This record gives sequence, C-alpha cells and structure tokens, in this order.
Amino acid sequence: MCAIAGIVNMNEDLRQDLDNIDSLVCKMGKTMINRGPDDFGSFVDEHVAFSHARLKVIDPAGGAQPMIKSFDNDKRYVIVYNGEIYNTGILRKHLINKGYKFITRSDTEVILNAYIEYREECVKYLDGIFAFAVWDSYKKTVFLARDRFGVKPLFYARCGNNIIFASEIKALFAYPGMKPRVDEGGLCEVFGIGPARTPGCGVFKGVNELKPGYVMIVGEENIREYRYYQLGVYQHKETYRQTVAHTRELLTYAITSQLESDVPLCTLLSGGIDSSIVSSVAARYLRKNGKKLCTYSFTYEDNEKYFQANKYQPESDEPYAHLMAKYIGSSHTVLTCDYTRLYTGLFTAVIAKDLPGMADVDSSLLFYAGGIKKNHTVCLSGECADEVFGGYPWFMDEEWFNDNRKNAFPWTKNIDTRTGILRDEVCKKLNLNEYVNQAFTNAVADVPLLDGEDKLRIRQREINYLNIRHFMTTLLDRKDRMTMRCGLEVRVPFACHKLVEYLYNVPWEYKCHNGVVKGLLRDAMSCYLPDKVTRRKKSPYPKTYDPKYDDICRREVRRIISDVREPVNDFIDRKKVGELLSKSSNVVNPWFGQLMAGPQLFAYIIQVNYWLKEYNVEYDTFAI
Repeated sequence: MCAIAGIVNMNEDLRQDLDNIDSLVCKMGKTMINRGPDDFGSFVDEHVAFSHARLKVIDPAGGAQPMIKSFDNDKRYVIVYNGEIYNTGILRKHLINKGYKFITRSDTEVILNAYIEYREECVKYLDGIFAFAVWDSYKKTVFLARDRFGVKPLFYARCGNNIIFASEIKALFAYPGMKPRVDEGGLCEVFGIGPARTPGCGVFKGVNELKPGYVMIVGEENIREYRYYQLGVYQHKETYRQTVAHTRELLTYAITSQLESDVPLCTLLSGGIDSSIVSSVAARYLRKNGKKLCTYSFTYEDNEKYFQANKYQPESDEPYAHLMAKYIGSSHTVLTCDYTRLYTGLFTAVIAKDLPGMADVDSSLLFYAGGIKKNHTVCLSGECADEVFGGYPWFMDEEWFNDNRKNAFPWTKNIDTRTGILRDEVCKKLNLNEYVNQAFTNAVADVPLLDGEDKLRIRQREINYLNIRHFMTTLLDRKDRMTMRCGLEVRVPFACHKLVEYLYNVPWEYKCHNGVVKGLLRDAMSCYLPDKVTRRKKSPYPKTYDPKYDDICRREVRRIISDVREPVNDFIDRKKVGELLSKSSNVVNPWFGQLMAGPQLFAYIIQVNYWLKEYNVEYDTFAI
C-alpha cells in the first residue's frame, strides 16, 4: 500500500516550470508520508506530474514508483499505484505469453503492462484492491481507476485547467487555491450522513471521490468518468449443499490468495467467527509452508471490570481470541488500550481521515494498528463478512420489509437523533430529512434486480446492496485511513468481488440457514473452527464501557458548549446538548450503526469541533 498524488493539465507543458511543478507534486505527496514511509519518488512530463510514497510489501528492491515504460525516445507510459493485486502471478504469465517482458516482481509492473495491452479494459483483469493513475503519452490521456468496492481511496478536484488527485483529501489542500470550504451539502454530509459519505462526495466543496468500480479518463478534448463494475445479478440454482461447498471454495481462495508478502504478515483475531475463519485458514496454509502465523487481538484496560453485556455485544471477545489462538497454534499478542489513549486518539483520527469519523471506534483502531506495525507491515482482517452474509440486526428488521418503511439508511434510520442536537435555524437551513431521504432514494434506485422478483426478494436485495455499497464502504474507508496512518496494510478477503457477487445472488434463506445468523458461513467454514466459536453469537467491534472515558468526553463537550468561540456551537443547540449530558449514556440513541451511542455521540461532537478548527473550515455560502 502506498500514497499517490498528481497534477494533470492538458493545456500547458508542465516541463516549462519543471522545478516548481515537481516541488508542488512532492509537497502534495509528502502530506501522506505515513501511508508510504519506505520510499518516495516523483515524475514530471508534458501534461502530468506524479508523486508516490511507498510502503514496501512486494519486491522491495524492484517496485519503485513512479514506474516508467518507454518504447521510443519521447513516448512513455507512467504509473503511480496504491494497492495489492492478488492474481499477479496468473496475469503476469498471461502477459508474458503475449510477448511482454518483466524486469521486476512487483504487481505495479503487471498493472502497467495490462494497461498497455488492454487500455481501459485492464481493470476487468485485476483481482485486488487498487487506486492508480497511468499517463499515456501516446494518447495524451491520464487513466485513473479505483477498485470495485472502494477499499483503496482516490479523491480529485478541478482547479482552473488542472485536475489534481490524491489518496487523501489533505494532499489536495497542499495545492495553491484549494481551501477547506463546506457548503450546505457538505454540512448535510457531516450531520445527516456522517461518518458515512455519499459515494463520490468528498464533503469539502470542490472535492470529489472517484466512486468504487469507476474509472476516469482525462484527455485533451474532454474528461470521461464511467462505471466499469456493477454487481452481477442472476438466478441462484445451486442446492444448499452445493452453495456451502461453493462458498467454502471461494472464501478459502480469497484468504490464501492474499497471503503473499515479502514483509512480515499477520492476522487480526478478535475471537469472532469472521476473524477466526481468516486466521484459521491462514494458519493452516502457512503451516504447510513451514511458517507460523502471528495473530493480534485488541481489548480495553479494565474491560473485565466494566464490560456490560447487551443485545449487540452479548459477551467479551477476549476468551474466544485465546481459544482460537490455541486452536490454530498462532503466536498471539493482545494489545490493551487505556481510556486516555482512546481519547487523545480522537484528534489524530480526524487528521488521518480529514473528516470527523466513527469516534473511538476509529481511535481504538488507530491504537491497534500502531501496536501491530511495530512488528508487522501486512495483516488480514475479517471485515466485511457481516455485509455480505447478513450479520447485522437490521437485516432482520421487520420495519424494512413493510410498506411503511422509512426512507432512511438502516444504520441511521432515527434522524431525530441528529436533528435533535442542532439549532432550529440550522435544521431549517439544511433540511437534513430531505437530504438524507434523497440520498437513500438515489441509493435504492441503483440496486441491481432480476425481472419478475417479488417484493420480499426486492427488499432483501435492497438491504443487501445498501450494506455492500454504503455501510461496507464506510468501514473500509475507516480501516484504510486508520491503519495506513500507521503504515500498516490491511487486506480484506471477505471483500473479494467474486465472493461478494456470488453471495449477492444467494437467497436469504440460505445465508440465514435454519434461522441462524450467518448460518451459511458457519456451515461452510465449520471445519476450520472449534464448535464453541462456530456457534458463537455475533459480537461487533468492541467499544469501551469504562466510565472514565464517558466522563472525559462529557467534560470536553461541557467545555465546548460553554465557550461560544468553539466553532461547532455555530451548528449545535447548546441547551439540547446540555440536556443530553444530564442523561445516562444508556438512554442515548446511537448516532450511527450499533456502537455510536452515549460517549461515542459526544466524541463525534468533539471530533466535529476539532475538525472545524484544525482544518480552518470555511462555511462558504452557509449563513449562520
């Protein structure tokens, strides 16, 4: 994994101001040096300038970027790339048979040769996670692409005649004239959609995101952006037994194909079914090659003392993590975070994401990644299993399937929680209900359906698709930004597009076989797990129940609302927030998903306030 940045101007020859342009694109790239601390490179040609910060994972000696291939004196292809391609070996052999020569073992060179051979169609041959740009001086175009589900980020903006792009938003603000402004739409994202984002929206005015599964071509005549991937839809004809076997085959391949690395590799092991499957398959695969897997779990200081069982988190993870580590024979490490580091991490997490995020769900992952990075550079995670196998409670929410369903995302269906902390005039100006309803309507309109499907099947596809295209993308965005802030690459086998597409077409009664949540996954992978883990109820990413963390967040929010100079007070109703502070955290509705309730809601207010100050955000046309 790495960081990429670039400047594209088809109206001027950037070589005429080479030193300044090179300095500028390097400045953009170095804002993201945490993503690629091992090496740095830049390149300037007629209409482009690229920079690349590298995290060395495959072919450390030979994979430097920007990578250039030239076939005559003044024409060349140049690539900057962030990601991992898991079918590199197969694709390399395919290209060698077509006459291509390779001088490195890197997947970067494979993508570049694939582009030369297939041009725009090259992305269809790639199995992996990626965001890249190719300068084609023969055609005088820049080709930008992003992976199918948005595991790797890519943002861009137009500045006069220039298109600028980067892995993170902060790099765009290193370009002259780009300022952190938000208008009503951006504020609706923060207060109505956040910490998720509408696909394609960069929140800041003028900042766009290349959507997952899209490419953009910048040429002399025009700019084209189009979708190259959408989930395929078809009638599932396999029996349940065949589906179990097929699922096991696809998932096992997804995990084992992602174990290649020239640097130390590990897995995350919470003791939940998803991470346990990934770790068990990886341990068995590595053992055959004479290697021992290293695993990591995460907990909070005094967790045993303060843990509170509830319908979302029925039990603690720690005993199951130790059980699994012993079962698979891994070298296991437990990283323990105290409440002060969890709190201080809230601010670093905003810098990592360039936006308010999932509060301590982010800062805890930041701590977790930092601890792992001390010994490992690559890890595999069980993220995304709940989205594709139907593990969240809202998959079985009866309200979703009746005719009075709200036009709201299932993880934020109670918009009153959001409007309830805002000033009345802000609510009126932003009209969050209308904004969220429209975002939901647009999302549902994109759902791939088969002709003739009944209402029940349509609703099942809708909730499945929304979780894949919206909720999963939010968690992947969080995972990328927090881990790459520490220079740690995380791979997500459950987001393998072949597996996701297959499961999108598997009927719900198979996924929830015999009424058991994720019954299909349990049946398919039980051979890799002890019975106690196979039967375990879902438990989400852990959050702290330490009252000292709740106290420190409440104190900071009280301080904020008592100081009229704090910028978030331009938006929140201090009296309403004060009333929330007087209540127990147990009665505060979640802001987002299952976890962002009570102290997490207060932490989100803290993050928004810090973001407004640290980025010196201008409210643009919004009249307070």
